[in-house]
Amino acid sequence: MTHQTTAELQRLDSAHHMHPFTDFKALGEEGSRIITHAEGVYIHDSEGNCILDGMAGLWCVNLGYGREELVEAATQQMRELPFYNNFFKTTHPPAVKLAEKLCQLAPSHINRVFFTGSGSEANDTVLRMVRRYWTIKGKPEKHIVISRENAYHGSTVAGLSLGGMAPMHEQTGPLVPGIEHVRQPYWFGEGRDHSPEEFGRLCAQAIEDRILALGADNVAAFIAEPVQGAGGAIVPPESYWPAVKDVLAKYDILLVADEVICGFGRLGEWFGSQHYGLKPDLMPIAKGLSSGYLPIGAVLVGDRVAETLIDEGGEFFHGFTYSGHPVCAAVALKNIELMEAEGIVDKVRDDLGPYLARRWAELNDHPIVGETRSLGLIGALELVANKASGERFDKSLSAGNLCRDICFENGLVMRSVGDAMVISPPLVITREQIDELVTLARRALDETARRLEKHTAKEVNA
Repeated sequence: MTHQTTAELQRLDSAHHMHPFTDFKALGEEGSRIITHAEGVYIHDSEGNCILDGMAGLWCVNLGYGREELVEAATQQMRELPFYNNFFKTTHPPAVKLAEKLCQLAPSHINRVFFTGSGSEANDTVLRMVRRYWTIKGKPEKHIVISRENAYHGSTVAGLSLGGMAPMHEQTGPLVPGIEHVRQPYWFGEGRDHSPEEFGRLCAQAIEDRILALGADNVAAFIAEPVQGAGGAIVPPESYWPAVKDVLAKYDILLVADEVICGFGRLGEWFGSQHYGLKPDLMPIAKGLSSGYLPIGAVLVGDRVAETLIDEGGEFFHGFTYSGHPVCAAVALKNIELMEAEGIVDKVRDDLGPYLARRWAELNDHPIVGETRSLGLIGALELVANKASGERFDKSLSAGNLCRDICFENGLVMRSVGDAMVISPPLVITREQIDELVTLARRALDETARRLEKHTAKEVNA
């Protein structure tokens, strides 16, 4: 392939490529950053910059970049069986073996897997399974799913309907009916007039209040991430999940734990549900399943739902061409094998997670940081204009986006969700690289504060 300059690639990109979650016009004016190669926890762009990937790609490259074992697994499987479907009473060894392995890792009451191509497809499948389950049980009116405001459960129509992100809803028009949203357990953003423990219980009470308003006989399931990822790395108060479990048990409502981000070691357990002692009926997974090397997702199905669908449901009219794709499944199997062999999950729980928590908390002393929080290898910090009151910067300043761009300029990927800065690094990051991440984050915060102060001074003098 002929080498093309950054400018040529940017021109072609602008002319032909419509990016996800992007202001197309603005990107065309600014030009894309062209990522050319990567290794370990670092990505490299076409201008020769080395950047510490504090987001593991998109919450997914858990084993880091450049793992030849995963490349070899894909190559070997492509030579042997590059594709066959799982429709029409057929299957293949990679799908069978991966399903078995996932059930070994999952909580003991989960013994079935339905494969998809992504987390969004997994949540579409969840909605179908939830409503099919209650119909088989003779309760078709029990169809409403309760989710949370600011939740992210994918960007298909069903996924974004389950999610609670207002900008996505506003662009879509009519959504899938029968989905309700309640307040999120975001203590720093919405609950500081209460203690964290009180606020956690209030958020659980909001679920019960909505159930009672709708009628328990009409509510099918509650869906939530153990820790909200794309919503801003929101770690719920410790009181939240125990109270939620009690509410759902009281009214016989299914629990869907969205593990697309929290699964595969992110919180220091194989699944976030295990960290919180949850017993979900359905667990959508993706991302870390293959460390992002190939697209694959699934729904882990608890015995209660699976046995009903299998024994009483007849044919389930749902599936995808690439459900359980043999190459993707082979890579996922090798990914899990490597994680087990290298003790990745234990390292996150016992060493790297606690170390990140200590180093990340040091940023609390920064003048524009209102809070730091982390669990395992996911974390966030809140940008504030007034440290004492927690007052935010004026929205017109786009402080979070400014900080994100400054991070890139200084060799760090850190995502902005509003004015919350989020990290989710590869699980193979070392203590030394965590030190580097925190140093780069502090440098970016310093520069963000300087530019915001300069902008404010200009407005005052205008």
